[in-house]
Amino acid sequence: MLTTACAAHPERFPAGLPHPPARPVEVWINPPETEYQRRSLLIHVTLGQLVREGRMSNSVDQRNRREFLRGAALAGTAGLVGLRPERVLAEPPPETTRIKLVQITGICIAPQYVAEELLHAEGFTKVQYFQADAGIETAKALAARKADITMNFVAPFIMQMDAGDPIVILAGVHAGCFVLFGTERVRAVRDLKGKTVGVQGLGSSQHVFLASIMAHVGLDANKDVNWATHPSAESMQLLAEGLVDAFLGFPPDPQALRAKKIGHVVVDSGVDRPWSQYFCCMVGGHREFVRTQPVATKRAVRAILKAADLCAVEPQRAARRIADRGYNYDYTLETLKEIPYSKWREYDAEDTVRFYSLRLHEAGIVKSSPNKIIAQGTDWRVLNELKKELKG
Repeated sequence: MLTTACAAHPERFPAGLPHPPARPVEVWINPPETEYQRRSLLIHVTLGQLVREGRMSNSVDQRNRREFLRGAALAGTAGLVGLRPERVLAEPPPETTRIKLVQITGICIAPQYVAEELLHAEGFTKVQYFQADAGIETAKALAARKADITMNFVAPFIMQMDAGDPIVILAGVHAGCFVLFGTERVRAVRDLKGKTVGVQGLGSSQHVFLASIMAHVGLDANKDVNWATHPSAESMQLLAEGLVDAFLGFPPDPQALRAKKIGHVVVDSGVDRPWSQYFCCMVGGHREFVRTQPVATKRAVRAILKAADLCAVEPQRAARRIADRGYNYDYTLETLKEIPYSKWREYDAEDTVRFYSLRLHEAGIVKSSPNKIIAQGTDWRVLNELKKELKG
């Protein structure tokens, strides 16, 4: 059992506004045995106090309340939730209590799934996920307003912005999710010339990223390789049989190929330069949503970036949450341990957009210059605020 003693801070809040309590002074009658239990109990007490004082609505249904508490306790174990009354009250509530994101078969956008409960903590009572294929289809879903904000591979975002779609890139999240596998006939990227490469389809994330890689070493994706379009599972089997020479995979494909000892790694974007120096997955929003609902935008991006931190420091716990959605736990855990989810603070998001815009321009995939893409399709204000706020 815990009681708290609190004092207001009138000097920090204008007259007429509710004054938040200070950080609780803990007086434990039955001390918790673990830090996890301590944080969970503190969250319960904080929420109860806010409700009693009329600072938080008690009208949220019990299911959402339970999810909120579970998510806050989950993030609290890593010190990520930041659920201080000062922050809850200092910021206005989101302009909408509903948020729509995308769910794909890939694991690398794991923070987006872990973020569901953190989004509840940010004031979104209804969190929805729209099912879409990764890459171009995700970007198109965002442009069609089937999602408000979502993580996606940066290159498809750029392609759809080049086509005039109303997408704004808001933040980078992580690097290192794609891996190029080859047969013994392919030991380096230049060896792809004249070879057959398996991809889901022309314009798919696999095709776009591999075209970028080829352009970087002087190969022409339109002339120098033969593209074989198959579902990823079929392409991996063809690679095992030697019927295609290379395959570029996103989690869980690289984990499956390694487990089955199919092919060998030609390029690993997690360790090989220059790819390891840039984000592969970034957060994008629909332009109108970002413009008209700035508080909701900031709260949603904050939840995703906190979830990225959680994936980095508590991969086992995060993997269990993601496995609850039907993903393979072992492959998920391996992914979370391999991908540098903490890089969102360190890498320059604008440099990533410039880098991939140049590669896509060299490959003849986009017409717009990097400067035009950056000027018309990026907004770093929220990211800059959150880098200061969430110093780790």
